[in-house]
Formats: sequence, C-alpha cells, structure tokens
Amino acid sequence: MQCKAMISSMLIVSAAMFGTSGAALGDDHKFNFFRQMFGGGKPPGVAPVNNPVYMEECGSCHFPYQPGLLPARSWKKVMAQLEEHFGENAELPSEDAKTLTDYLLKNAADDANFKRSKKIMRTLYPDDTPLRTSETPYLMKKHRQLSPKMVQNNPDVVSISRCKACHKKAETGSFSEREILIPGFGAWED
Repeated sequence: MQCKAMISSMLIVSAAMFGTSGAALGDDHKFNFFRQMFGGGKPPGVAPVNNPVYMEECGSCHFPYQPGLLPARSWKKVMAQLEEHFGENAELPSEDAKTLTDYLLKNAADDANFKRSKKIMRTLYPDDTPLRTSETPYLMKKHRQLSPKMVQNNPDVVSISRCKACHKKAETGSFSEREILIPGFGAWED
C-alpha cells in the first residue's frame, strides 16, 4: 500500500514539475509518458500512428507509414497525387482526404519531437521532397549495409519499404536495431 501511495505522489510531483498530466499530453502519442518516465521504457523513434481513418484507408493496402518519417512537403505531394499513388488509384472522398492530409501535416517530421524524425530532417535539404520513406538519405544510409540477398532477393522482404518485414515493432514507431529480425537471416548484428 505504501508503494502505491509513493508512486502516486511521484506522479503528482512529476506532473507539477513538468506542468502536465498524462491527459494533457494529448492523443498524439500512444505511449504513456509516466510509464516511460518511471518504467524505464524508451519512447519510440517516431510517433506511432493513432488516426483510425489513416489506419483504415492507408494501412489496409500497405504499412501505415508514420507521418514522422517524411516532411510535411512530402505528405502534401503524396496526398495531392492519390489518383496515381505509386501505380494505384487511391483517391478518397474529399472529407477523408482532408482529414488525412491534416493528420499527416500536423505529425510530419518537420516539427516532430522524436529522435528518428529529427534525424530524417537533418539529412534533407530544404527543397528535398521525397515521396517514399525509403528515399530519405537517413533511411538509405541506415540500410546500406544490407545485401541484396537480405532485401531484394529475399521473398519475405523484397524492399526496404516493407518495414514490418524486419522491424518487429515498426507499428509502434520503434525501429531500434535491437528489434530487427531479418527473415531467413535472424537478428541484425552490426
């Protein structure tokens, strides 16, 4: 009982110190701030997807790439070209397209406060507008040690754009090297 009271007191003091509460942090983050702070867990590299429309409309066809993997200018261009979305027609009703565009721009890498989002932005020139996460210099560099045998010639992977194939916690926004399991090759060892 004393332990629970002590933890509650610590949470209240922490909320006062940081001027926030778990609820005040908003819906932009799926991880619990206090669990991260006291539970020893690290925040993900990018904010996890938390928009049900995005999950349904985009995640039903491919991995729902976190908005923090591209800058806002890239998401604007992707959303403006849905009638020719990487060889597919992905047009949406205008209301859904606006909802998704707003979500993507609000959570894009430009202003994200997540480690990988910041690193992605540091590798882009101001006029770079990659349309694929795999085209960002940061992600290209992170994957350069992988052989064609591990990726392109691996039927379970095929492309670095298939994040979930190797990054077992990709959907949570975590792309830690400790969590990589390459099909047919095992855990990633640098």
